[in-house]
Amino acid sequence: MTAMLPFPDISPEIFSITLFGMEFALRWYALAYIVGILIGWRIVVRAVRTPRLWRGGQPVMTAQQVEDLLFWVILGVILGGRLGYVLFYQPEFYLSNPLRILQLWEGGMSFHGGALGVILAAFIFTKRHRIDTLSAGDMVTLGLAPGLLLGRIANFINAELWGRPTDLPWGVAFPTEAAQFCPEVAGICARHPSQLYEAALEGLLLGAVLVWLAWRRGALMRVGLLTGVFLAGYGAARFLVEFVRQPDAQFVTEGNPLGLAWHVGGYGLTMGQLLSLPMILIGLFLILRARHSA
Repeated sequence: MTAMLPFPDISPEIFSITLFGMEFALRWYALAYIVGILIGWRIVVRAVRTPRLWRGGQPVMTAQQVEDLLFWVILGVILGGRLGYVLFYQPEFYLSNPLRILQLWEGGMSFHGGALGVILAAFIFTKRHRIDTLSAGDMVTLGLAPGLLLGRIANFINAELWGRPTDLPWGVAFPTEAAQFCPEVAGICARHPSQLYEAALEGLLLGAVLVWLAWRRGALMRVGLLTGVFLAGYGAARFLVEFVRQPDAQFVTEGNPLGLAWHVGGYGLTMGQLLSLPMILIGLFLILRARHSA
């Protein structure tokens, strides 16, 4: 048996209470969303209150408008994330069971769907208030990394979205029955803590780069630059982690053990990689556009 790290004894629930015969619980995943949004909101407010970061000393939005936009962003994350999961990952199941779409507490959120939801919400808000959409997008991307960081840590605590089997010394013995037994090695195995890989790359590293670019390199004066860096950076990080992330069960078949959503002759891409490629390409386009127009 290969060496493996034991899974930390952390309950997915922080606490639960019973009121009027009904049980209410606060879970780490919900807290991650709440705290991540609050931290992101404060970063964005700090940016719009720092005129030197903006071209001509004029922030694209006021602090009050940022607070108004926050509601739209939350709505975009929830609706887009859920509908993205339904359409990208399990359309047949949810079309047969449409009421299950509303059962958010059972899990099932897509980052790519949430990103599309935020983009749509921001587009509607900025058009209604006659704000430059792409410049507002640069501002919004500053606040996304904390939620990604905390959300992936919550995925780890929930023992979900784990990685493929590994014999590396930091492989983790996840507690769920599905994770413990690995058909690939015909036995008990350790797995990549892919949630923590994503937390480090998509949350910590990408977030630090975005803040550094905004506060030290004048990135908010180049419209579209931060949006491009976020899209390309997240897409690249997710594309790489997909190589060690356990594929979604609905894509795994006897003839497709790697769980590739698109493949020819045994080679192909996972659904996460397919959805990340457009992000990378659009991000690179925006970066080149911003640098050319600077």
